[in-house]
Amino acid sequence: MSFIIREAKKQDASAVLDLITELAVFEKEPTAVEVTVADIEKDGFSDRPKFKIFVAEEASSIIGIALIYMRYSTWKGPIVHLEDLIVTEKKRKLGVGKALYTSVLKYAHGLGVKRVSWEVIDWNTNAIDFYESTGATILNDWSVVQMSEENLDKFVQNNS
Repeated sequence: MSFIIREAKKQDASAVLDLITELAVFEKEPTAVEVTVADIEKDGFSDRPKFKIFVAEEASSIIGIALIYMRYSTWKGPIVHLEDLIVTEKKRKLGVGKALYTSVLKYAHGLGVKRVSWEVIDWNTNAIDFYESTGATILNDWSVVQMSEENLDKFVQNNS
């Protein structure tokens, strides 16, 4: 391998944001990213970080990331949520994604969590096939539910 996997550092925040933006373009949401480098630095590298990032680094360049955080299942207990696993397009199919994925699963296993969970967009068949090949289960009978900031504001205002 010509790359290494390591935990992200605060100075990686700009490269992390670049990959997040690349993922948004890949998922056909090029203007959806609202977070800034300052947000990533504050939220990921403060005294009480909201997430952890593993990075794939090649020749001092970040070529992939896996962003995770802790959740709690009322049925199972502590779980790790894999928010995003991103590899820059020109470095795909070289094992970078699998190495990041493996690092996340080993980290979660070391914590003794009951589950690792994540979402995958239904048209990303390469990712779906990969995840299934590792023993992951795709839950087709569940739907992702989200409340946008705008709708959250409206709801709270109408229910105060």
